[in-house]
Amino acid sequence: MSNNTGNVLIALLAGAAVGAGIGILFAPDKGTRTREKIKHGYDDAKDNLVHKWDDVSREIKRKFSNRKHDLEKTYEDLVESMNDKNGDIISFLEKKLADLKEQNAKLQN
Repeated sequence: MSNNTGNVLIALLAGAAVGAGIGILFAPDKGTRTREKIKHGYDDAKDNLVHKWDDVSREIKRKFSNRKHDLEKTYEDLVESMNDKNGDIISFLEKKLADLKEQNAKLQN
């Protein structure tokens, strides 16, 4: 999550909490009822924050999992490519060795 998105999320949650608190404090209600409303608002904000944290954690885990899979695929492709190149190099060297043997045989005669 980018730093800007995190700041916006924190500001949004803080604004909602402050707004709810001010609304409850200025409402014409008994103190016990007001305290219950504040506690309920706090519990709602805490649950909302926990859900947001879980969502962010899942997203981060998903992204790292995708990166790991991409890295493994790239490694496998590289190894496969190197194996193909090794076969080409061996074929080339065998051909050159055969040519050298042929030239040596001609020089021996």
